[in-house]
Amino acid sequence: MAEYRLRSELADSEYTIESAGLGALVGRPIDPSAGEIMSSAGIDVSSHRARQLTPELLRSFDIALVMESGHEKALLEMAPLARGRVFQLGKWENDRPIVDPYRRSKEFFEHTYKIIEQDVVRWADFLARQ
Repeated sequence: MAEYRLRSELADSEYTIESAGLGALVGRPIDPSAGEIMSSAGIDVSSHRARQLTPELLRSFDIALVMESGHEKALLEMAPLARGRVFQLGKWENDRPIVDPYRRSKEFFEHTYKIIEQDVVRWADFLARQ
């Protein structure tokens, strides 16, 4: 959800926005609940397929946004040279963690999307000024 929401916010920029997971179900489409929420927001996620984060992929990113501190730690263990380029999506809210809604209710997905949306808008504002 964060990838596609950020893509939407930065659609007129030169940024390339991609996502990859630490425990991705490689090749799988977005969760149906997340897909419904994104569709309701006018964002097409039908082409999304999950992929696994690798050290090589991480090194290719200018910055990496993660959902919680455990993810940040895992990325830095994977690629120590990424230090200074890995941030929590909730950075502007005192590194507010975003709990993975996988296998939870649609209401939990909706709550998670609202948090993601707030944090993405803050990142988009920051990135647009760079």
